[in-house]
Amino acid sequence: MKTSSKVAARVRSVKVSDIKRKYDPEQTKRNIIDIATEEFAAMGLSGARVDAIAERTNSTKRMLYYYFGSKEGLYEAVIEEAYGKIRALEQSLHLYTMDPREGLRELVEFTFDFHDKHRDFVSLVTIENIHGAKHVSQLKSFRARNASVVKTIADLIARGVAARQFRGDVDPVDLHLFISSLCFHRIANRHTFTVAFGRDPSGARSRARHRQMIVDAVMRFMQR
Repeated sequence: MKTSSKVAARVRSVKVSDIKRKYDPEQTKRNIIDIATEEFAAMGLSGARVDAIAERTNSTKRMLYYYFGSKEGLYEAVIEEAYGKIRALEQSLHLYTMDPREGLRELVEFTFDFHDKHRDFVSLVTIENIHGAKHVSQLKSFRARNASVVKTIADLIARGVAARQFRGDVDPVDLHLFISSLCFHRIANRHTFTVAFGRDPSGARSRARHRQMIVDAVMRFMQR
């Protein structure tokens, strides 16, 4: 009887735990943002449907509005999450511990790989630019969140100049723009580029070549 009672207690405990996980508010919000990211990236702000997002997340429009206030509020949460992800991953590289040349190379390779693998991010940035950055300008933490990559690059430049590895006349924001542009274009413009030239710049066959080309371009540009 005691054994049976213990088994029953464990079963009840598992069921309660499962229910908590199933209805965990943070996990629910996480799931909504993940699905909404795909919807907004594919359909844009105007084309994405809250009904479709609710259906894919086994939730309701009412729940989505409860968490995010509106369709625009959900879109802003998606954008903030997307930028937060790349900034957090950049910081996890701990580039400040590396030799400046090694650190810069690592940053360029990471940026290339992130854009190549996270194409929804590229689409979302493109969509937000179509809207004139209207929504990110309303996010109070947006500029502060993105300041981290400029600080990282400024540190790499300063240490590289001190070690006589890098030229000293490059603005860190300009270098970030240079790196991002090279990595972003091959994904954002892949469709028109393919039609125009008969070659997909984002294809697997050209990936390694482009990665090395971009790394070489940045490293040679920064060479003292």
